[in-house]
Amino acid sequence: MSYPQTTFHHTTFTPHSFLSRLRHTLPTTLRTQLSLLHHTGRYDAFRLQPHPSYADPPTHWPVPNHLFWDSDVAKWIEGACYLLSECPEEAGELKDIDEAVKELVDMIRGAQQDDGYLNIHFTVVDKGGRFTNLRDLHELYNAGHLIEAALIHHHHYKNTLLLEPILKYVDLLYNTFGPGPSQLHGYPGHPEIELALLRLYALTGDQRHHDLARYFITERGRNGGQFYTEEAARRGDRENEVPRYYPEKKSYWYQQAHKPILEQQTIKGHAVRAMYLLTAVADLVRQDGSGSEEYLVAVKRLWADMVGKKMYETGGIGAVRQWEGFGDAYFLPQATDEGGCYAETCASIGIMMLAERLLKVDLNAEYADTMELAFYNTVLTSMSVDGKSFTYLNQLASSPQDLSKREEWFECACCPPNIARTLGMMGGYIWSWEETSSGVDLVVHLYTAATLTMKMSTGAVVTVQMTTDWPWDGKVSFAVTKTSLELTLNMKLRIPKWAEDKWTVSSGGSSSIPEAVNGYISIPEPYSSSGITLDVPMIPRVIRAHPFTNRETACIARGPIVYCVEDVDNSWVTDHFKTTHIDLEAPFQEELVTDPKTNETYVQISMPSGGQVYDIEKYPSYYTSYVARDLVFTPFYFRANRGGKGHMRVGLKVPPYPTGRISA
Repeated sequence: MSYPQTTFHHTTFTPHSFLSRLRHTLPTTLRTQLSLLHHTGRYDAFRLQPHPSYADPPTHWPVPNHLFWDSDVAKWIEGACYLLSECPEEAGELKDIDEAVKELVDMIRGAQQDDGYLNIHFTVVDKGGRFTNLRDLHELYNAGHLIEAALIHHHHYKNTLLLEPILKYVDLLYNTFGPGPSQLHGYPGHPEIELALLRLYALTGDQRHHDLARYFITERGRNGGQFYTEEAARRGDRENEVPRYYPEKKSYWYQQAHKPILEQQTIKGHAVRAMYLLTAVADLVRQDGSGSEEYLVAVKRLWADMVGKKMYETGGIGAVRQWEGFGDAYFLPQATDEGGCYAETCASIGIMMLAERLLKVDLNAEYADTMELAFYNTVLTSMSVDGKSFTYLNQLASSPQDLSKREEWFECACCPPNIARTLGMMGGYIWSWEETSSGVDLVVHLYTAATLTMKMSTGAVVTVQMTTDWPWDGKVSFAVTKTSLELTLNMKLRIPKWAEDKWTVSSGGSSSIPEAVNGYISIPEPYSSSGITLDVPMIPRVIRAHPFTNRETACIARGPIVYCVEDVDNSWVTDHFKTTHIDLEAPFQEELVTDPKTNETYVQISMPSGGQVYDIEKYPSYYTSYVARDLVFTPFYFRANRGGKGHMRVGLKVPPYPTGRISA
């Protein structure tokens, strides 16, 4: 059973392509993060020595600030192993990363307790507190990331130095949690272990791993989350103690534990937790087949609610800062001073994870379209182009409270190593394939310049080379080679919804257009003599905010890229573009540019006199007056890379304009 984490190494990215450039920063990113792991105490935490920060009061009570350190280290190990696996020829240059992985694994092994337990906080700080607060304290979340790190470590190093202690820990968890009278009838506050256990089961075939994941999924929300109430009573929590991220007592929708998953009609709560949970449920459906069909219905229902009513134009989710998650339907303000906007990086990575799993059980381009949207915008914007600084939240507009900028690190540092590991496994998201009795079925979900090498059980090899300058140019060519002419390669190509009916495809010298089914077109053989060419014109387009959002804004997109305005290109701005209107009748001008500071190449879009700006400072008595300004747009992912004042906005106000136009 394939996952991006297991198929990534079949893909080789073409040098100097868009994704190759992104991934070229991974050594720098991993070294930057490694330095910060050392500096903050995370690196040595598995030595089980007290650290001064362990005594810090929680920023978000009742969660200790260091509670995620296990997972920060695990995700760094995971990202490092992807890089090391893909670059064996650079082993000498990556020796420091390799040595750090080996030392961390040695420390993790040494930190394991005799019964298999493995967690920094409950071994050093709260020695008697293990499994007493599943709701808040992330034990099983950390365990899940350790499992994922162990899987890729096993894949790369071909040993069980990390997998062995993790399997022992999972044995303890299997004996601790379950329906038995002597077991805890609970489930994690932050889902993650569920999806990790299902991946572990795909490797080990140990039914216990599958059954524990299924138990956590099916037990969740039973009796309205009563387990959390009962464990709080056992801890002796006072009735008036409410976690900072709850609006009121027993807000178990925050953990998606207010109802069993099958009964949930709308997506609620913490956005990252929701995505990780639904990813596991979708994978459970894949593993169990028709026996879990009702769970697929539930996941698709919650997906539709999210994409249709609670997702930003950039693929970001989560408008409410207090619980880092979903608000009511169509509550999608752009900035802090406009009512909120969070759009956490990890949440959009979760969208990619969920979309990939859904594509395996319900091939529909809607999932891949959303995966592409999230990746090129909210995910990529979370890391600077030099790979050294990051964002946690990704608002669609800056404000005096939250400038558009990046940070070196965070107290809760889940996002930086998450983007590193996602880029590391990116080859596994682009396409999926399955060997058949006559050959192989290949489905292309994302477009980039890369080569896929598929080895058949017979020893035959099929290679597909994809050539394109995506996302700046929509022409994509495929060349196929096979070591056995008897093999049949059936290809399906995704047609992005934003392409509408403007795309064309040619195969074997024919330009006839096949009919798309669920957003994918099938390309049958023969075609290998002249290859396949898909042409999807990249045309700037306007995206209007849904009228129910009451935003009255529009943004510019081109292909999968959503654009924004920044003060670096529009130096006249003084108010975070709050009073800037966009003239939708103004023409678009496109130019491929290379930024001299970062060396980043991208398509810049401008609209001469396309901005109408209230000039309150110049005309304080004429609030209906405005001046015409040129607008220059850059990709949202590229924001906050060139300095400036931190003024940025995606959606600009739209006409009708007030009267009294004044020329600049």
